[in-house]
Amino acid sequence: MRFGVTRRAPACVAGAVAIAGIIAALHYHRLGLTLAHYDARAHLVVARRVLDSLTPGWQQVGAVWLPLPHLLNLLPVQIDAWYRSGLSGTAISIASMAVAAGAIAALIQRITGSVAGGIVAATLLMVNPDVLYLQSTPMTEPLLFGTTFLAVALIARWATDVSPGERWPQKNTPEHTEGSPQKNTEEHPPRMDTDSHGRTPLTMGAGWASIAAVLTRYEAWPIIASAIVLALAVLLRRGWRVADALRAVRGLALWPLWAIAAFLVNSKVSVGAWFVSSGFFVAENPAKGHAWLAWTQVWRGLGELTGAAFPWLACAAAVAIVAVFVRSQARAGAIVVLALAASAPLPLYAYFQGHPIRIRYDVPLVAAAAALIGVGVGLLPRRVRAGAGIAIIALAAWSASPLDANAPVIVESQRDVANTIARRAVTDYLTTNWDGQPIMMSMGSLGHYMQDMSHAGFGIRDFLHEGNGEIWKYAVGHPYPFAAWIIVEEKAEGGDALYWQGRIDPNFFRGYQRVAEGGNVALYRRVEGGRRVEGTRKVEGDK
Repeated sequence: MRFGVTRRAPACVAGAVAIAGIIAALHYHRLGLTLAHYDARAHLVVARRVLDSLTPGWQQVGAVWLPLPHLLNLLPVQIDAWYRSGLSGTAISIASMAVAAGAIAALIQRITGSVAGGIVAATLLMVNPDVLYLQSTPMTEPLLFGTTFLAVALIARWATDVSPGERWPQKNTPEHTEGSPQKNTEEHPPRMDTDSHGRTPLTMGAGWASIAAVLTRYEAWPIIASAIVLALAVLLRRGWRVADALRAVRGLALWPLWAIAAFLVNSKVSVGAWFVSSGFFVAENPAKGHAWLAWTQVWRGLGELTGAAFPWLACAAAVAIVAVFVRSQARAGAIVVLALAASAPLPLYAYFQGHPIRIRYDVPLVAAAAALIGVGVGLLPRRVRAGAGIAIIALAAWSASPLDANAPVIVESQRDVANTIARRAVTDYLTTNWDGQPIMMSMGSLGHYMQDMSHAGFGIRDFLHEGNGEIWKYAVGHPYPFAAWIIVEEKAEGGDALYWQGRIDPNFFRGYQRVAEGGNVALYRRVEGGRRVEGTRKVEGDK
């Protein structure tokens, strides 16, 4: 349903968001914040290492982070300037936000007939300083927003448009020949509009978008699952028979399920585990084992990012969406937007497991709230939409000022700045003394430092890390034959794998001498033939 509104409105919204995103990215680049977050640098490293590695190949995509962000950035980051600056990753983030804004605007326009609702949703996304900052970096949240918003919009369209009463024309068949009467649909229910493989164009669009989402970030897994369940509810609300609706939804669900299965197989092949779910943090959150406390941390984090009123506005919009689903079959598809709030279980589960609080984990909920409020505005009577939208945007901007340099995510992103500066002592020593031999370092803990060292001329191929498979496994047990240098993270998250190996095995650093340290990391140099390097101190176990 078009409701007399222009088709170009979503494209205009997407274009405006892209322009705003470029301006914001330039602003944060000028402040030196593009790569402030260590994960921003680490994502560049994972993309780069597929080709720039001691053991290059597909297995370097890894199995901890999902692969799509790194596959998109794989070739661009091979250009040194783009790798060091994060330019290509930032460009992907800006484009992703434009896709997210265009998708939600199109969905709101389609379901409610309101251009204003889509503008409100897109504006709320872009006035939030934390969302605006993340879209100005190579972080993966913007790609999550782009893929999930697009998938939810296409799934909602699929649920509202797909019809069990249409066929491709089938000539010269008894049941559908020119001039012949149609068969009774109650006795012979016709199929959906399908191609020769039983797929509808709507299913394929929603399916590919779902695949992109579930291969971007783990928050997308519950989001896409919820969207498909809500799509089933829409089909039933439209009067579909349960068996037909389940059959249709099964065909849609297979797309992301196959993608997740492929990821799990890759994980098993590349790192030896179907799913890596531990070893990332020290369980120090008091919410460990306390579900209600974990939930209050999630809710409080959302309020810190948006202001106290914003989450309640989103809840009110969600109630309105459910009410419309009950009252109006024509607008039932709006309920699929509620799936975006399904990003909440991930931080909730993390905190319940003891993960330290990370305010960034609440940002997907900020995006979900923006979408819900936009739909809510679209459902208002036409005469009050514009005024309500302006008031809500003004409240959001007042509660969380755009481009605020002290926004929570920006502050959190700079936690490693002091260590980055202090680690220059280690980098300087290596720059002066490095002999071209492999440097053993845990990418899981110090991938961001590897990116820092690219400014001193080091490539990923210069490091021995977890992505090098069996070589790494042997080296962890006995590094001397494999690595002339070892860099160890000694404090963050309780220390890295090499630090703990040194604690467990007193002979781990035998034959190495500690030669530099700074920013929680220590550099060890292999002592050839038992000779020591002047000016360095002895470490336990060295001979």
